[in-house]
Amino acid sequence: MALSYTTTATAWGGRMGRVATSDGRLDVQLSMPESMGGDGGDGTNPEQLFATGYAACFHNAVRSVARKLKVDVTDSAVSVTVTIAGTLADGYRLSIRIEAEIPGLERETAQQVLDGAHERCPYSRALGGNHDLELVLVEG
Repeated sequence: MALSYTTTATAWGGRMGRVATSDGRLDVQLSMPESMGGDGGDGTNPEQLFATGYAACFHNAVRSVARKLKVDVTDSAVSVTVTIAGTLADGYRLSIRIEAEIPGLERETAQQVLDGAHERCPYSRALGGNHDLELVLVEG
């Protein structure tokens, strides 16, 4: 079965403005973190939004690979940490750390699930090596 889903998001005011999806399901204020020269306000930021989307997508890929391997990952969790670093002169780059907790599996099987999820996840595939990445299997 071929899947397809399209969404559109629009930003007003850049990193210190607002972002919303065309269907109205997401409409949030943005604030720039103090560490980036912003006011550290109550809004979220693009890195947080990216990390949440990546974590959800990657965890779904973990579940998909596990189904294929016929292993149970019911109590699994995925955390994604996104760091943006660089300078205006040199450009900015993302560093991403994906931590997967997959309790109840032998370490080798859990690693196979993690590696398979990275190959399958559309976010991982879209980034295609254009970032620093660390895949970590954590103990549960």
